[in-house]
Amino acid sequence: MTAAPRRGRPGYDRTQALDAAVAVFIEQGYDGTSISALAEKLGVTKSALYHHFDSKEAILAEALSVALDGLDTVIAAAEQAPGSALDRLTHAMTEAVRLLVREKASVTLLLRVRGNSATERAALERRRDFDARVAGLVSAAQAEGSVRSDVDSRTAARLLFGIVNSVVEWYRGDDAEELARDVVAIGLDGLRVR
Repeated sequence: MTAAPRRGRPGYDRTQALDAAVAVFIEQGYDGTSISALAEKLGVTKSALYHHFDSKEAILAEALSVALDGLDTVIAAAEQAPGSALDRLTHAMTEAVRLLVREKASVTLLLRVRGNSATERAALERRRDFDARVAGLVSAAQAEGSVRSDVDSRTAARLLFGIVNSVVEWYRGDDAEELARDVVAIGLDGLRVR
């Protein structure tokens, strides 16, 4: 039997409500989750949820911005990092793994977005921009001769970040440093010029 929703002020602060909503979106799918079901799952009234967010789409937008803003920071820092182009690519991968471990739920939600709403389409556009910038790092590493030039830079970027993104499906630990070393070693080993 489900407990009756609490009345009055929300039982969650904004961050807790967002975290709980993201967990429900991941479990049930964003499209399959109504605001009523979300409020019930959180044990609050719909009005309590609306105290923090204007709509279900607003919850999604905020959750996705956590991951997307993190990725923007990762790629901007990598592009400005000192060293070789391969060092910058390594930096991007390492920081992306750290972000994923730190913000696993928001990144998982981002990876499940399909473009069914304006918010989702905007998120996908930002992901495409990130992918293009990673491909630019791969191209620069190819130009300097540190990674293979016989592989399309966009394909290489997608494969490298496919490895990074797969972590959301199986990684249950919290040692981002060891995980990042392993992901970078395996991901870049096949691209390095020998």
